Amino acid sequence: MVVRTRKVSLAEIVRLRLEGTNMRQVGFLVALMLGTLAASCGGGGGDEESVDQAPSRVFLSLGTAPPGGAFFVVGSALAEVMNEFGGGLGWNTTAEATSGSQENIRRLDSGELDFAMSNAAITYFAVRGSEGWEKAYPTRAVMTLAPNVALFITPANSDVETIADLRGNRVGVGPAGAGFEYFVGPLLGAHGITYDDFSPLNATQAGAVDLIADGAAAAVFVGGAVPTASITQASASQDIHFIPFDEDARQALIDEYLFFNAATIPAGTYRGQTQAYEGLDMGSMHLITSTTVDEELVYNVTKTLYEQRESVVQKHAAGRAINPSNVVRDTGTEFHAGAIRFYQEIGIWP
Repeated sequence: MVVRTRKVSLAEIVRLRLEGTNMRQVGFLVALMLGTLAASCGGGGGDEESVDQAPSRVFLSLGTAPPGGAFFVVGSALAEVMNEFGGGLGWNTTAEATSGSQENIRRLDSGELDFAMSNAAITYFAVRGSEGWEKAYPTRAVMTLAPNVALFITPANSDVETIADLRGNRVGVGPAGAGFEYFVGPLLGAHGITYDDFSPLNATQAGAVDLIADGAAAAVFVGGAVPTASITQASASQDIHFIPFDEDARQALIDEYLFFNAATIPAGTYRGQTQAYEGLDMGSMHLITSTTVDEELVYNVTKTLYEQRESVVQKHAAGRAINPSNVVRDTGTEFHAGAIRFYQEIGIWP
């Protein structure tokens, strides 16, 4: 027997007489309508499987630095890992090339960036509104990354043997606008000199190598994660001298500023380096955000990057700095509540 059905409205059903036969008809029609409605809404059959909805897309921006530098490469690696392992949260993270730490801090404040790379020395002064910053910026740390081991180098045959010998010479002091003055200034001051005592030259790290190779500068300030490409390049083309820090000055900087830390460059790291060099970490690379960024988002980003740190290492060696003792290291900038919550959960918060 073929059962023929027709479309009926709820009004028609209500008008049906409440008699036995008609009630069975009502039940059949209601069941048919509900089944059709469930099918049209994506409802399953007897297996009762649920359909998971895809997460809403969350577009995130991570400020880095000019292409070619460590900040750009490491920041790009972090963004890639966030995208690869944050898919369940809908993240679509873009690593944005910027001019560096100072721009990143200001764009975090304006809401143009969600996360950013920065040098801890620059952030230190920004959150305090000192050393030229027009206000105290509401910046917070997410994790401390690779150290910035920097120093002055000269050709081995140069008359410049100490930092005091920089007086009266042409000296490379880093790229214009990069913020090197936030750590070079205190370094010079601890050794009793200032920028006014020599002729400062601005150049990129690669440009700094050319300055001493061509004799255009008596010394240049270079550094970063060890080994640093610019120092490797300089030592490959000529014999170089690492200008030592006065030990009392070095310790005074460590005692006064949280972003200065002792750092040793092992012997043999660079060609011709026969002894270990007792240097300084002059403001580690760190991942930062703003106080206005949602706590749950910062928690999840911190968790993802920490738990997937081996994936970061595969993209850049600086990922090795994402370890229990280093990520929570205090460089003078307060950590974001979301990051603190994660570090407390896994028992590494100091």
